[in-house]
Amino acid sequence: MAQNFCTAIPPPTSISKFISDQPYLSMLETKCNTMRDLKQIHAQLIKTGLAKDTVAASRILAFTAGNPSGDLNYAYLVFTRIQKPNLFTWNTIIRGFSKSSTPQVAISLFIDMLVDSPIEPERLTYPSLFKAYSQLGLAYDGAQLHNRVIKQGLQSDPFTRNSIISMYANCGFLSEAHVLFREGGDLDVVAWNSMIMGLAKNGEIEYAKKLFDEMPNRSAISWNSMISGYVRNGKLVEALELFSQMQVENVKPSEFTMVSLLNASARLGSLKQGEWIHDYIWNNGFELNVIVVTAIIDMYCKCGCVEKGLQVFLTAPVRGLSCWNSIILGLATNGFEEEALDFFSRLESSEYEPDSISFIGVLTACNHSGLVEKARAFFTLMTQTYKIEPSFKHYGCLVDALGRAGLLEEALEVIRSMPMNPDAVMWGTLLSACWRHENVEIGQWVAKKIIELDPSESCSHVLMSNAYAASGHFEEAIQERVLMKEKQVKKQPGCSSIEVNGVVHEFISGGRLHPQVQDIYDLSNDLSLMLRDEVQLVLDSDSAGAFQTERER
Repeated sequence: MAQNFCTAIPPPTSISKFISDQPYLSMLETKCNTMRDLKQIHAQLIKTGLAKDTVAASRILAFTAGNPSGDLNYAYLVFTRIQKPNLFTWNTIIRGFSKSSTPQVAISLFIDMLVDSPIEPERLTYPSLFKAYSQLGLAYDGAQLHNRVIKQGLQSDPFTRNSIISMYANCGFLSEAHVLFREGGDLDVVAWNSMIMGLAKNGEIEYAKKLFDEMPNRSAISWNSMISGYVRNGKLVEALELFSQMQVENVKPSEFTMVSLLNASARLGSLKQGEWIHDYIWNNGFELNVIVVTAIIDMYCKCGCVEKGLQVFLTAPVRGLSCWNSIILGLATNGFEEEALDFFSRLESSEYEPDSISFIGVLTACNHSGLVEKARAFFTLMTQTYKIEPSFKHYGCLVDALGRAGLLEEALEVIRSMPMNPDAVMWGTLLSACWRHENVEIGQWVAKKIIELDPSESCSHVLMSNAYAASGHFEEAIQERVLMKEKQVKKQPGCSSIEVNGVVHEFISGGRLHPQVQDIYDLSNDLSLMLRDEVQLVLDSDSAGAFQTERER
C-alpha cells in the first residue's frame, strides 16, 4: 500500500513558517501528479487553516485549473472560497474556463471581476477572454473587449494582439484580422499562424498559402495549419505534396499532421498512400492516441479495406468512443451491416455510452440492409433511453430506411414531424425512394418542394424524369428534361477516381483534362471494337449452330 506522503510532513505551525519552508507547496510542484494527490495535500491545508492563505490557494488553483490532470469544477470551488482573490487567481480561473467546453463561464467570471472586485485586468487577462469569444464565435462582443484593450494601451502587446487576430480570423472577420496583422509591425510566428488558420478555415486557402510562402520563419504549427487547411478545403493532393516538401525541409511532423494526411487519403480513397502514412506513424514512434487510432480506422474503412480497419481497432492500445463509432460506421457503409449492429451491442456493454454518432452508424446499417423494424427500434432507443436529440442525419437515416422499404407515406410523416425545416437533401432522399418505387404522385409533390428550396437544383428534375420513364410516362419524362434546358439547370457531372501505383486519377463525365486523355479515349475505342467483334463471333457461332440443328431435323 502506497504511503500517504501528506502525513509524512508535520503541518507548519504558522503562516511565516509555511511561507519560509513551503513543504506543501514544494510537494505540489514535485509530488503532485493526480487529483488524488492534490486532494490529500489540500485536506492537510484545510486542517491546519492554511487553505485560506492566498499563496497556498493560488497553487491549488493553478494545478486544478491549469493542469491536464486537474479538475475545473474543483478549481471553481476552491476559487469561490478565496476571500480576496488577487489578479493571479482571477487570471488562472478565467484561463482555465477559456480552454474548457464552457468558455462562456470565463466571460462571466471576467464580468464578476470588474463588478465585484477592485482588481483591474491587465495584459495576461485579455488573451484568455479573446480565446473564449473565439470559441463561442462572438466576434461582435469580442470587438467591444478590443476597444477596452485599446483604451488601456495594450493593443501593441504581442500576446494580446495575437489573441485578437486569432479571434477575428477564427470567427470569419478576415478584414478586421488583416488590418491588425498588417499594422502589427514585427509579427511573431503565432500571429502568422493565426492568420493562416483563419484564412484556411474560411475558405481563403490560396491567400493562406501566399502568407505561408511569405513567412520569415515557420514552425511545425505553420505546416500543420497549411496541410489541415488544404484538407478542409478539398485540396487533398496539395496536402500530400506539402507534406513531401515538409520532409525535404526536415521539419518534424506531429500527430496532428498525420491525422490530416490520413483524412486526405481517406477522402481520396488512396489506400496505398494511407498504408504508407500508417507505416510512417508506426516506424517513427508516434503516440497512438485515440485521435490517431480513429483516423487510421476511418482511413481504412473509407478506402474499402475494412479488415485492416478492424485489425487496428482490435489491437489498438487505447480505444475511445470515436474509435467505436468509426468502426461501426465503417462496417455499415461497406456492406457489413450485421457486424456493425454486433459492434454496437458490444459498445453498449463497454465502458462507453453510445452518442449521436453511434446511432448514425447503426441507423445507416439498418437502411442499407432494409431492417426497417430495427431502424425504428434504434431511433426510439436513442430518443427515449439515451435522451439524445435527433439531428438532421438521424432523421435522414430513418427516412432513407422507410423509403427503401417503400413506406413512402410513413417517411413523409417523419419529415413533417421533424422539429427543424427539411432541406433539399432530405426531400431528395424521399424523392429517390419515390423514383425507385415508381410513385409519381408523391414524387411530383416532393419535387416541387425541392425546386421551391433551390430552383437551380438538378436532382429533382432528373429523378422525376427517371420516375416518369420507369412508369411509362415518356412524354412527362421528356418534359422534365425540356424544363431543365429552359431554366438552364445543369446536372452535375459524374465523377470517379482510381488509384494506380499509388497515384489517384480522377475522371469527370465528359471531361478532357487528364494529361493522358487521348490515350484513354483511344484505348476505350479499341476495347469497344474488340468487344463488338467478340459479340459478333458469339452471335455468328450461335446462328451457325442453330442453322445446322435445323438442317439435321
